[in-house]
Amino acid sequence: MAESKTRDPRWIEHAIKHPGSLRRSAKRAGQLTSKGTIKTEWLDKQAAKGGVIGQRARLAKTLKKLGGK
Repeated sequence: MAESKTRDPRWIEHAIKHPGSLRRSAKRAGQLTSKGTIKTEWLDKQAAKGGVIGQRARLAKTLKKLGGK
């Protein structure tokens, strides 16, 4: 299958408009673990909500799935 010319190979970079904003929101809510990662329970609750934070949380969950094993 040929790669489309309109497909952007750097779509992740363009999808993240404000890097670190979800982490900042999690830190304000006290939802960072001792390792510095965001608690998954909080992330799931935020992803279920609407708005910008919900969009960021859903994108974070999607990007987590893309990570290597």
